Amino acid sequence: MKKKVVIGALVCSMALSACAGKATGADAQQENQADTAASETGADPDRTAADQAAALIDAIYVQERTADTDAQCEQAKAAWDALTDAQKELVEGENADPDYFGRDTGDASKDDPRNQDEIGENELLVVSFGTSFNDSRVSDIKGIEDALQEAYPDWSVRRAFTAQIIINHVQARDGECIDNMEQALERAAANGVKNLVVQPTHLMHGAEYDELMEAVSAYEDRFVSVKVAEPLLGEVGADATVINSDKEAVARAVTETAVKEAGYGSLSAAEEDGVAFVFLGHGTSHTAKVSYSQMQTQMKTLGYDNVFIGTVEGEPEETACEAVSEAVAQAGYKKVVLRPLMVVAGDHAYNDMAGEDADSWVSRFRASGRFESVETQIAGLGSIDAVQKLYVAHTAEALK
Repeated sequence: MKKKVVIGALVCSMALSACAGKATGADAQQENQADTAASETGADPDRTAADQAAALIDAIYVQERTADTDAQCEQAKAAWDALTDAQKELVEGENADPDYFGRDTGDASKDDPRNQDEIGENELLVVSFGTSFNDSRVSDIKGIEDALQEAYPDWSVRRAFTAQIIINHVQARDGECIDNMEQALERAAANGVKNLVVQPTHLMHGAEYDELMEAVSAYEDRFVSVKVAEPLLGEVGADATVINSDKEAVARAVTETAVKEAGYGSLSAAEEDGVAFVFLGHGTSHTAKVSYSQMQTQMKTLGYDNVFIGTVEGEPEETACEAVSEAVAQAGYKKVVLRPLMVVAGDHAYNDMAGEDADSWVSRFRASGRFESVETQIAGLGSIDAVQKLYVAHTAEALK
């Protein structure tokens, strides 16, 4: 389903006051009615305040941008700021929780949303799924963007995220406005861009890549030329045996980085010490899920016998947590290092992989009793120099 987007006259700036609207009369009336109802029924005022904030957070936890989005982001943050510390702990909704505004994910001011005008005739639009984790956005996404800008100084590098949910989160919490695809493409067209190159930071030709292509196709006639570069792992291929130079480069880069950060001089030295590395991707029901199986094939082809590929979603099946845990144990490894096979170390890395909850991968591996130690490394692929260079090479190919 195509997302509803309001573009053109609405342009976000770094300051939330400049990009967020004001509450409508209907909004204020609804809030007053809720307060009155709470008073008449004798509801707990702390719970009522927390529930109202949660409802406003849930209202912007959507993959749809409308004319009300900016005002809703402002209202949600204002409601949160008005809560006491005790009330903030009570915030709970369909998606809302105290971490939405309360979790410290780093300094957003170190980021650059790259939503400036005055683009010129040549634009390199870097498209990412996005993340609300500020430090990860700077190291992983901005890291890639900076590398591309350095490599192509005659092109204006701009940013777009495909996840409106994340765009809303960052805008509401930090006052940083990031373009979605339609906004970024409209900005390019309005600025008179003639030559547009789109560089996806997505891992593969999956669902997000398909949505990107759909959005680009709707704007192709607004530019003289439009080219789309390859995502990180390149072409998918028909089955698990198909590997390529992109997958090899990523396999080498993430493995070498993980081994070094684990304190070993080589992968073989880690293997001799009984260490296995598990690289955890997102997983998908899309046909591109074979890419994860191909990455496992690539590891074996390189002789990386103590490297295993898993996915949060458990798709394909052999990448599910229990299957990977069993495979690692059967291979005789007693120590495990978990690390994301994701461009950005965001929610999946911090929570699904390394979180304290019982259903995280680190918790489940430890609870299995199969291993002497299970450690985590939280860093996205985008922060690795060799991966940034691979994106630069993909853009170079598109520019030919």
